[in-house]
Parts: sequence; structure tokens; C-alpha cells
Amino acid sequence: MKNPLETLFIPAGILLLGFLSALLLPVPSFGLSLAQTMMKVFHLMDLNQLYTIVFALWFLFLGTVEYFLIRFIWRRFIASAA
Repeated sequence: MKNPLETLFIPAGILLLGFLSALLLPVPSFGLSLAQTMMKVFHLMDLNQLYTIVFALWFLFLGTVEYFLIRFIWRRFIASAA
């Protein structure tokens, strides 16, 4: 039986795992020349804007990957054994 709140659990799980990733995993850092090139391409004013966007996208990506990996392991190995 499916839980009616599953549509809320998915985004909440992704955000929670993204937050945990912020505490545990390193963020990609760019060299100065690459950062300046990216600032010109995306029309940003300073490095703070660039890294704010990079941090947000990086942690959402990691949270999504972790969520689906844990969900896969749960459904494949743990839930079927019970």
C-alpha cells in the first residue's frame, strides 16, 4: 500500500540529504581563471553569487543522488526481506 504522503516525503528527503551533504562532503572549487570565465558567461557580479549558485546546485544534486540510492537499497534489499 502506498503512503498518501509519499509525494511530500520525496522532496523533504532530498532536501534533508542535501543538507547532510553540506556538512559531510566537499564542494567543487574552481580556479580563479575558470571562475572569472563562468562569471562572464552567466553575467554574475562577483564570486559570491557564483559560489552561492554552485553550492545550491551541488547540494541538491547530492541530496537527490543519495535519496534515490537509499530508496533503491531499501526497496531492493531491505523491504523485500521483511
